[in-house]
Amino acid sequence: MLPGTGRDLRLHDTATGGLVTLDPGPEARIYVCGITPYDATHMGHAATYTAFDLVQRVWLDNKRQVHYVQNVTDVDDPLLVRAAETGEEWTALADRETDLFRDDMTALRNLPPREFVGAVEAIPRIVPLVERLRDAGAAYELDGDIYFSVESDPRFGSVSGLDAATMRELSAERGGDPERPGKKNPLDPLLWSAERAGEPSWDGGSLGRGRPGWHIECVAISLDHLGMTFDVQGGGSDLIFPHHEMGASHAQVLTGQFPFARAYVHSGLVALDGEKMSKSRGNLVFVSQLRRDGIDSVAVRLALLDHHYRTDWEWTAHGLQHAQERLARWRDAVSRPEGPHAEGLVEEIRAALAEDLDSPAALAAVDRWAALQRTEGGTDTGAPGVVSRAVDALLGVAL
Repeated sequence: MLPGTGRDLRLHDTATGGLVTLDPGPEARIYVCGITPYDATHMGHAATYTAFDLVQRVWLDNKRQVHYVQNVTDVDDPLLVRAAETGEEWTALADRETDLFRDDMTALRNLPPREFVGAVEAIPRIVPLVERLRDAGAAYELDGDIYFSVESDPRFGSVSGLDAATMRELSAERGGDPERPGKKNPLDPLLWSAERAGEPSWDGGSLGRGRPGWHIECVAISLDHLGMTFDVQGGGSDLIFPHHEMGASHAQVLTGQFPFARAYVHSGLVALDGEKMSKSRGNLVFVSQLRRDGIDSVAVRLALLDHHYRTDWEWTAHGLQHAQERLARWRDAVSRPEGPHAEGLVEEIRAALAEDLDSPAALAAVDRWAALQRTEGGTDTGAPGVVSRAVDALLGVAL
C-alpha cells in the first residue's frame, strides 16, 4: 500500500482538442488498438502500450477496477504479404509474432489487458454487424465487397476534425482505397472483403465468403466486451484517421448512440535517424533485440517514459544510456537503509501522472529524491521501501 490516495485522471482528448477529467466510476473501460503481427515489437509500439499502461496504473491507484481490451489484427494485407515474401504460413507468422509481442510487453512490465482478442476469433461477431449496417442502408455492395457509407453518420469527422481533402490523402496512405471506381464516397471504408484466390476467407453468411475490414474488427470487439461510450479509445496518433474516425462512425450508426468513446487518446510517433520508425521503411529498433543484447528492459521502459506520451520523439543510443544511468542511480538510492521522507515524492508522482500522464515530470521528481539521498541522506527507515513501491506501482519501474 502507498501513503495517501490516488487522483482523478485528466487526459488530452483528440476529439475536443483539450483536457478532459475522466470519472469512470468503479470500473474504468479502455480499448487500445493492437498490432498487426508481421514483425517484432519496435519502439513505436512499446511507447504506445507503455503510455496506456500508465493509464491503468493511475486508475488502479485510485482504487478502480480496470477493464482493458486490446485486439491483434491477425489477418490483414501486410501480414499476408510478409508471409508470401518469406514462404511461411501466415498463421504461423501471426502466432509467432503475437507471442513475441506479449513477451516484450511482459518484459517492459506493462500490465496485460483483461481481454486480448484476435481478428480471426472475432469474425463470428463481425459478420452480424456488417449485415446490420447493410440492411439498414448504411453499407452497400461493390463487386462482392461491402463498404460502409460515411454519409450514414451525421457526426462523421468529429474525432479527427479533418477536412475532406486531408482525409482522402490519409486514407490513401493508411490502407484505404479512395481511388476505387464505383464507391459512393471516396472515403467509404471496407467492411467485408469478398474471397480472393490465394487468400484466407471465412463464411460470412449472407455476405458470402471473405474476411473483415480493419475498422469493423475493433468495433465488434469493443462493443462485445466494453459496450458503447467506454472511457478511453487509445492508440498511436497515426490511428486518428482513418481507423478511429471510421470505428466511431460504425459504432454510432449501429447503436444510434454517441459517442463511441468518452475520450480519444493518442500517443506520439517515434523516429529513428530523422524519420518515423515504421515497418515499411525498415528503420526499426526492436524490444526483443535490445533484450537479446542484454539491455535491462526496465531501462528501456525508463527511456520511453522520459518523453511525454503525446510528443513525437527520436530514439537514440544517448537516450538509452541516460536511462541506464538513471536506473542505476535510483537503485542505489533505494538500496540504502534510510532516506529522506518519501510521502511528498509519492504525491508528486501522482500529480504528474494525473495531469495528462506527465511521465517526464514524474521521473524528475524521483531524480530529485535520489539526488537528495546521495548528498544529504535521511533518517526515515521506511522511505527507501516507499519509493521503491511507488515507482513500481505508479511507473512500472522495478528497483
